[in-house]
Amino acid sequence: MTAIEPELITIIEGPTPEFRVTPQEWVQSVHEGPENHIVATCQLRTGNGEDIVARCQKAWKEMRPVKLDFPDEMRMRQRLDVLALRLQEVDEGPMLMLWVSLPPEFGEEDFDFDDEDDDDQITF
Repeated sequence: MTAIEPELITIIEGPTPEFRVTPQEWVQSVHEGPENHIVATCQLRTGNGEDIVARCQKAWKEMRPVKLDFPDEMRMRQRLDVLALRLQEVDEGPMLMLWVSLPPEFGEEDFDFDDEDDDDQITF
């Protein structure tokens, strides 16, 4: 049996992405499962956004996972599951918005789930 190869969105250079926990509660229900992961977003500038979107859509149609491959603060490679993405045009150029699944080891205990201010986005 062969392993299913994920489609990778690879960050080759630049800083570690800044992940923000989604302030909308309904987003978490989209990614329910046996593990206690948190849905977060990150934004990436890209020069080939349309190609990335096409590759990810093809992978999802083939029932393959899509993963964000990036260097952490210690320059060690990390991979996170990508749940959704959107390409948008901003003043600086094309920008990918990714929704990713953060495992508990990404610092779940540091999150503030206060319902009083849904506009706050928590970064780490």
